[in-house]
Amino acid sequence: MNDAPDTAANYCYRHPGRQSFILCQRCGRTICPECQTQAAVGVICPECMKEQRQNAPRTKPAILTRVGRLSGSGAPVVTYSIIGITVFIFILQLIPGLGITDRLFYAGAFSYPGSFEPWRMLTSVFVHSTGFIFHVLLNMYTLWIFGQLLEGMLGRGRFLTLYLLSGLAGSLGVLLLSDPLSGVVGASGAIFGLMGAFLVIQRRLGGNSTQLLILVGINLVIGFLPGLSIAWQAHVGGLVGGALMGLIYVQTRRRSHQSLQNILIIALAAVLIALSFIKFIVA
Repeated sequence: MNDAPDTAANYCYRHPGRQSFILCQRCGRTICPECQTQAAVGVICPECMKEQRQNAPRTKPAILTRVGRLSGSGAPVVTYSIIGITVFIFILQLIPGLGITDRLFYAGAFSYPGSFEPWRMLTSVFVHSTGFIFHVLLNMYTLWIFGQLLEGMLGRGRFLTLYLLSGLAGSLGVLLLSDPLSGVVGASGAIFGLMGAFLVIQRRLGGNSTQLLILVGINLVIGFLPGLSIAWQAHVGGLVGGALMGLIYVQTRRRSHQSLQNILIIALAAVLIALSFIKFIVA
């Protein structure tokens, strides 16, 4: 694997003071979120985008062109979408009779004794406690902060993969470290995964991670305080899963390592799923 020291290659070529983690898919230069334009595969830099527009005839209506530019301007679309879906599900949870919480939340070995509903390991990430509105508000605020940073650094596809696998790792932490029939809801596992990934990336790229370490430490300690009903197991699982994802991303960031990156991510997902099934079979 390739180390990524704190060199000029880790900063946007147009904005030298902005650290970034994503490369132009055409010329390979490092670009920050402001300089990214979504392409058919990955993102491209302003110069490559200009060249593409000069060589391609305009066949789309102007309004569609403007919408395409807006969606490809580096806006954290995935982050906003996850927040929107989570808030929408929370609103549905408040409607009596729908039973959204019971349908999606995670309880022990996927669901209840004798049933097999593995999707709950992921869907529980989008469900929150309706008795404590600050649960969903705090999680979404943290997602808004770290989501914008990481989505711009990693790209939309990698960021979505990070969020979902971190959420799965958080559920696995609950499955392995707590009562196998305990009910769990919330995006905390996925959120800790984002913090774990960002911490690893910052340290590997030479950034200052002291404040983030303190923040993660405080949140972990809070999870162990009695009487708060916080699933610290999800925090630990998500943090470990996110840190592993971050290590894979930062060590395979070059275009020549993309195949290796995909293989490692698939392998990590397979391990998480296998551990879940093993625990379920044993239970």
